[in-house]
Amino acid sequence: MSISKLFGWNRTSYVMMSSFGLLIFLIGYIWWPLLEEYISTYNTDYSFWVQFDWLLLGIFLTMSLLIMYKADMQRDFLIVLVGFAGGLVIESWGTQTNLWSYYTFERPPLWIIPAWPIASLAIDRIYEFIKRLCFRIPEKLVKTIYWVIFCAFYVFMIYFVWPTVEMSLTIMALFLCAFLILTPVNVRAMLFTFVAGSLLGYFLELWGTTRYCWIYYTQQTPPLFAVFAHGMAAVAFWRVTQLVRIFLPKIKTSFKKSRMLLGWFNS
Repeated sequence: MSISKLFGWNRTSYVMMSSFGLLIFLIGYIWWPLLEEYISTYNTDYSFWVQFDWLLLGIFLTMSLLIMYKADMQRDFLIVLVGFAGGLVIESWGTQTNLWSYYTFERPPLWIIPAWPIASLAIDRIYEFIKRLCFRIPEKLVKTIYWVIFCAFYVFMIYFVWPTVEMSLTIMALFLCAFLILTPVNVRAMLFTFVAGSLLGYFLELWGTTRYCWIYYTQQTPPLFAVFAHGMAAVAFWRVTQLVRIFLPKIKTSFKKSRMLLGWFNS
C-alpha cells in the first residue's frame, strides 16, 4: 500500500497542504516583526533541544496530516469560509470584552484569524474518526450524553463569562449557544463535533497560554472553559455549514429561474 493511500491523500490533499504552507509564509512575511520577536527569544546558552517548541511542532504536524486526509475541495472550501468568518466573530467577542487578550494587545489580531479555518478542517477529520469509532453507541445513550454535556457546558459558560454578562456581545454569545443547544438537528453529529473540537482545543490552548501568546482573565493556562469553548465553536461552525449546504442549491435554482425570467422579458 502506498503512503498516499495509507494516509488518505489525494490531489486536493497536496493543494490543501501547499495552501497551508503558503498561508504560514504570508503570515510570517506580513507580520515579520512578530516572528522576529519570537526568534529573538532563543538563548544560545541553552541546548537547542531544550528550547525547541516540540508542542508547536506536534500540533503543526498533526494538523497537517489531518487537513490532508481525504481532502475534498468542494466540501472543504465551505468549511474554510465559515471558519474564517466564525473565527473573526469569536476573536472579536473575546478581545473586545477582555475575556482574553493577546500579547500584541490587538482586538482582535488579524494574524490569528487564519488559524480558525485550519483548525476547522482538522476538527472535521477528527469528527470523522470519532464517528467511525463510536457508531455502535445507541442513539438513546448519545442523546443522554448530549444533554448532560451541553447543559453542563452552558452553566460553565455563564459562570466564566459572568464578569461581562452585561455586554451586548456576551449576551449575543449566550443567546446563540442556548439556541444551538436547544435545537439539535443531529444529536450524534453535534456531540461528536463538540468532542473533536475540545480535543484539538486543549492542545491549542495549552500552547497559546503557556507561551503567553494569549491569556485569559483568569490567568489559567489554559482555563477548562476555553478548551470546551473550542468544542462549542466547532458545533456552531458545523451548524452554519449545514445550513449553507441546504440553502445554497435553492439559492442557485432561484437565481437561474430569475435569469431565465429576465431573459424572457428582454426577448
